[in-house]
Amino acid sequence: QVQLVESGGGLVQPGGSLRLSCAASGSIISINAMGWYRQAPGKQRELVAVVSSGGSTNYADSVKGRFSISRPNAKNTVDLQMNSLKPEDTAVYYCHAVMRIFGGLRQSDYWGQGTQVTVSS
Repeated sequence: QVQLVESGGGLVQPGGSLRLSCAASGSIISINAMGWYRQAPGKQRELVAVVSSGGSTNYADSVKGRFSISRPNAKNTVDLQMNSLKPEDTAVYYCHAVMRIFGGLRQSDYWGQGTQVTVSS
């Protein structure tokens, strides 16, 4: 009914860059915040970056100055530009959105299936 589909993960050397994209589709009435989380092996899922419908952004301290989140012209998409990547950025990255869908009484959390990012030489 509602999907978040991520793309752009892969293998990159330390210091390199990757761009992740996420597109929401389905019976969507409105989208509030969209963002990215990540989960490394043996660790809890953590917030990477989030952008509100008004354009306000918030970043994890560990990625400030290196990552940039944006919502391009299409309102149902969110991108994450990752520069100066480090081995500790290796994780599965999940797209997240707070949305209200047709048939839903309130906004709810939705997740993508995840995309692997590996930073290694």
